[in-house]
Amino acid sequence: MPALSPVPEALQVLLAGACPVTEIEILPLDQALGRVLAETQFSPIAQPPADNSAMDGYALRLDDWQGQAMTVSQRLPAGAVPLALQPGTAARLFTGAEIPPGADAVIMQEETELDEAGRVSFTAPIRPGQNIRPQGGDIAQGAVVVPAGTRLAPAQLGLLASVGIAQVPVFRRLKVALLTTGDELVAPGLPLGPGQIYNSNRTLLTALLTQAGCQVLDCGDVPDTAPATRNALAEAARHADLIISTGGVSVGEEDHVKGAVEALGKLERWAIAIKPGKPFAHGRVGDTPFIGLPGNPISGFVTYAVLVRPYLRARQGMSAALLRPWSLPAGFATKKPGDREEYLRVRLGADGRLEAYPNQGSGVLSSAAWGEGLARVPAGEAVSEGQRLDFFAFADLLN
Repeated sequence: MPALSPVPEALQVLLAGACPVTEIEILPLDQALGRVLAETQFSPIAQPPADNSAMDGYALRLDDWQGQAMTVSQRLPAGAVPLALQPGTAARLFTGAEIPPGADAVIMQEETELDEAGRVSFTAPIRPGQNIRPQGGDIAQGAVVVPAGTRLAPAQLGLLASVGIAQVPVFRRLKVALLTTGDELVAPGLPLGPGQIYNSNRTLLTALLTQAGCQVLDCGDVPDTAPATRNALAEAARHADLIISTGGVSVGEEDHVKGAVEALGKLERWAIAIKPGKPFAHGRVGDTPFIGLPGNPISGFVTYAVLVRPYLRARQGMSAALLRPWSLPAGFATKKPGDREEYLRVRLGADGRLEAYPNQGSGVLSSAAWGEGLARVPAGEAVSEGQRLDFFAFADLLN
C-alpha cells in the first residue's frame, strides 16, 4: 500500500498546477455579481464628495454659539446646494445634506428647542465636528475601492456604485465539464430499475460549481463503455478549462474513466489521508486538467470543499487567501482516533457547541443538508467533549 498523501501536500500539488484564466470581459455592475475582478478599481471621487450631516438637526459655527437663541438662516434638505453660513446664524438641515461653508458642528434636533420666533437654542454640549461626515471619510479620491482578485459580492458592487463606477473588468467564467458515469445511475424523475440508484452527484456538483461561479458543461449520460468514455472525455477537453468526474477511476473492470484518461493524457491516482474521500485522481486529458472525485456523494462533497474549491479559486483568478477556521468546542465525543484527517458534518448547537450528525457515513448525503459546516479532526486524535475543533462554515468553504 502506498503511503497516504497528507491533505496539505495534495492541495499544494493541485495549486502548483492551477493556471488562472486570463481572458477579461467588461460587464455592467448589475451583471457582475459573483464574478472575479480582473483589475484593481480606484475611486475617481472622494466619498462622501463633500462634508455632510449624519443627523437631522442644525449646523452652526461653534464660535458663534453664546448660549442664546440663534436665527435660522437657511433650510437644507439632502441634495440642496448650501450658501455660506451667515455669521451668528444656524442652518436647518437633514441627514445627508451638505454642510454649509463656515459651519463646523451639527446638533441633532433632539437636543434643540425652538422659540415662538423660530429661533433655535441648544440643550446639550457642542464639540467641533460632531455629527459631520467629512469629505472622503469613507473613501479618499484615488484610493483602492476593490482590489483585483476579489469575487464581487453585493457589498463590493454597492461600493463601486457609490463612487460612480458603472462597469468593471472581470475574468471570464471557468468552463468545467462534468462527467458522471455508471449504468446504474438514473436521472431523478425516472423510475428505478433493479440495481439502479438516482444520480445525485450530477445535481450536487452542478450546484456546487454554479455556486462557485463556474460555467458547467454537462457531458450528459455517458454509457459505461471504454469507447463512449474516451469520446466524452475528448469532446469535453475541446471545450472546457477543467474536467471533473465522479467515480470510475479505480481498478475495477467497469471503471473506464481511468483507462480513458490514461489513453488520452495522463492520470495520477492518490490515496489521500482524508476521511471521507480517500480515493482521488488528477491529471489531464490532452492539455485540459482533469480531477477525478470519489463516487460516494459525501466523499465527493468533502473532497470538493477541501481540495477542489481552493483549486478553482486559483484558476478563477481569485486572490490567494488562507481560509481561517473558527475554533469551537465540541458537544460530542468520538470513540477512537482515526488514521486520516477527518471532516465531520456538524452544526452549531443552541449552547454554542458543535453538534455532529449521528451517521457520518460516506454515502449519507443528508448529513451535508443537515450540517452548517465541517469540523476537522486531526489524524491520530479522538474527540473529547469540550475539545476545540477547527470549524469551516459551508458559506466560507463553498463560496
